[in-house]
Amino acid sequence: MAESNVINTIGRRKTSVARVYLKSGKGQVTINGRELETYFPVNTLQTIVRQPLVATESLEKYDIKVNVFGGGYKGQAEAVRLGIARALTYKGKVKQLKDNTLEYPDAEKYTEMVDAEENRKPLKKEGWLTRDPRMVERKKYGRRKARRRFQFSKR
Repeated sequence: MAESNVINTIGRRKTSVARVYLKSGKGQVTINGRELETYFPVNTLQTIVRQPLVATESLEKYDIKVNVFGGGYKGQAEAVRLGIARALTYKGKVKQLKDNTLEYPDAEKYTEMVDAEENRKPLKKEGWLTRDPRMVERKKYGRRKARRRFQFSKR
């Protein structure tokens, strides 16, 4: 995808990583080269992926291509949701000025494609712009699991 009007964002959840490419289109969602319905056959996972599009009323406006790997189906669906939400609020690269204000030099290029300020309100309200930092705790040596110790026998 070497087009200039493609928004490229990333979403993560647990160990899943989703790279999202959003461009103007007819509402087609492709994940790892397969349709959304075939990649996520469960209705709840399809709903999770579509939530940012429904909240911003842009279900039929964009074509979305996603490359996702790692983790399980639920983590992948939530990683895709975060990537789509970030793409819908994309303003371009950020440049920090000397007086600590932020500037978006490419903002005009993306404003005709995505209304970032308008989309940000419903997505932020639902909490879909925040990365969920919870991860599985690693197993420690001398224990059965991360925190579970072996059974103690007094006699």
